[in-house]
Amino acid sequence: MTGRPERLAGLLPDAGADLVLISKLVDVRYMTGYTGSNGLAVVGPDTRVFVTDFRYVEQAAAEVDPGYERRRDRGTGDLLDLVAEILPAGELRLGFDDSDLTIRRHARLRERLPERVTLVAAGGLVERLRVVKEPREIELVRTAAQVADTALAEILAQGLIGRTERSVADALESAMRTHGARRPSFDSVVAAGSRGALPHAQPRDVPIAAGQMVTIDWGAEVEGYCSDCTRTVAAGEPTGRARELYELVLRAERAGLEAIRPGVGGREVDAAARTVIQAAGHGEHFGHGLGHGVGLEIHEAPRLSMRSTDTLQESTLVTVEPGVYVPGELGVRIEDLVMVTADGAETLTSIDKELLVTH
Repeated sequence: MTGRPERLAGLLPDAGADLVLISKLVDVRYMTGYTGSNGLAVVGPDTRVFVTDFRYVEQAAAEVDPGYERRRDRGTGDLLDLVAEILPAGELRLGFDDSDLTIRRHARLRERLPERVTLVAAGGLVERLRVVKEPREIELVRTAAQVADTALAEILAQGLIGRTERSVADALESAMRTHGARRPSFDSVVAAGSRGALPHAQPRDVPIAAGQMVTIDWGAEVEGYCSDCTRTVAAGEPTGRARELYELVLRAERAGLEAIRPGVGGREVDAAARTVIQAAGHGEHFGHGLGHGVGLEIHEAPRLSMRSTDTLQESTLVTVEPGVYVPGELGVRIEDLVMVTADGAETLTSIDKELLVTH
């Protein structure tokens, strides 16, 4: 956690705040090291306080960075009740995450704070820090990607034809755990045939038939950090139409990857891949953004999309995942997880992208 509180404190003046209340658990983890399910922190130039309840006192002692003063709640059932006691004297502007704190919780907090404290909406401050990954974070995501790739290679070697989508997903998630994942970083997608046209299709108890394209979207979580990858494979010999769409998506993905470098906007990277698909007449069949950041959350900043206002920075991790989804027919998505480097992008996922035909 070294340096993170200081960097966060450096963002406070631009947010119009003197201190910030961190309530979103993933941000609490990033700032303090705490992995429990109930905790908050208050951070300012001279303030580092962490609060939890009785159940997590021992866990906090082991996990929370020693630079934080640790407090336990008063047994009221709401950690917000202790915030007023944490704050320094005098008039203060306390930032809060307006993307996390509900209206009800905001009202409760306001009731418990003295009038000298002004609440200031300051959502996204910690996520801004999380965008640029530290070496240890990159190492963990790299490991997660390796775990996920190893697991999928094992599953594909066993073949797909005749197995149900659900059984493939279950076997894949089990293999990831066997190879070191704490859990999948999200519910795995295994979608065969026309179901591939649903970007987030849920696996069914339906056998995969010969000749179908199968989209597999999966990832592993290692020490809290996620990986994300998608491959579309052929269960038996694919049709010419399927090969054509696969090659189109592969060209689009390569165009997106080539556009990545520090200083380029997420909108521009999205456009590099989207233009390829649009030129082939399938613009209406690519309806989601090109990619997103990955780290402690499977979807985090920055975003690669037509509406993105984000700019890529070195040591940021993002996905590049164009797709073509033809309703009632098939879908193809190819996704890689990459790190933005000084002069481009390093791909962290390793499964071959040439169309794989399995039995």
